[in-house]
Amino acid sequence: MISIANQLEMRHLNYFKVLATELHYRRASELLYISQSALSQQIKQLEQILKVTLFDRSNKKVVLTDAGKLFYRDVQQIINKVETAVIHIKLYKEGNTGQIGIGFVASAMESVLPELLKKFNSDCPNIKFKLDELSNSDQLIALQNEAIDLGFMRSNHLPEGFTSQKVYTETFSVVLPATHPLASSKFKNIGQLKDEFFILFPNEQSQFYYQQILNLCADQGFTPKVAHRSIHAPTIFRLVENGMGLSIIPTSLASGHHPNIKFIELKGIPQQTSLYAVWKKENNNPAFPYLLEMLPNEGF
Repeated sequence: MISIANQLEMRHLNYFKVLATELHYRRASELLYISQSALSQQIKQLEQILKVTLFDRSNKKVVLTDAGKLFYRDVQQIINKVETAVIHIKLYKEGNTGQIGIGFVASAMESVLPELLKKFNSDCPNIKFKLDELSNSDQLIALQNEAIDLGFMRSNHLPEGFTSQKVYTETFSVVLPATHPLASSKFKNIGQLKDEFFILFPNEQSQFYYQQILNLCADQGFTPKVAHRSIHAPTIFRLVENGMGLSIIPTSLASGHHPNIKFIELKGIPQQTSLYAVWKKENNNPAFPYLLEMLPNEGF
């Protein structure tokens, strides 16, 4: 008797993943360079092999069933593992020995990450990096699906199976237009800006960091009026310089030449923000332990 696993082929999994991501037969078929009818046949064949319905096709919409959602999570991990295995073989053929995937928030690249990568590359030059700038929540998804090995994020509130290490702590800074009347010499506290509109990181992308900002403002007796949201520093800076609001960022992002904006560091207050390295407790990448040994450690 042929097992279900023996009947499955990578094309089944790849077709399923693309359709489950797009939830639209035409878009999925275009991405896969096959016809809609061919894609539909392959998905039906997969469902016959598994003896389960993966998609609900009622009301002219394509929606994952509960079984489909469960299968999607596992398929993502399988495809990521296969892609990683192919990369490792390619690197081996080229005389290298591995690859490490790293996700990070922008401020990590302005603080601990460059020195860490430089040090690791000096000691392990044959191990390559795959770098992705991602929000906290997207990093957790990528770590769970083993698309990356290590994340740098502003939260240590983690699901079961993850661990973290504090690698950097810093102050906050306010971002204002260069023409804003408030100067550093006249700045006393964030309460002076309580009537302004703010541009903040999205709550759903970084809940812990967002709550820190709310607490910082609450200590001065106000709730910030949020006009816009973005996780990208260049976008935030451009909005600020065009008078769309003010922002509060990790001070490490307040670097570089920005003639149309200015920064005021929030000194002398208890609120600071920490950067955490995060990874799955079970990680089978043979190159990964070498990187963990080099991580800065600021305690808990």
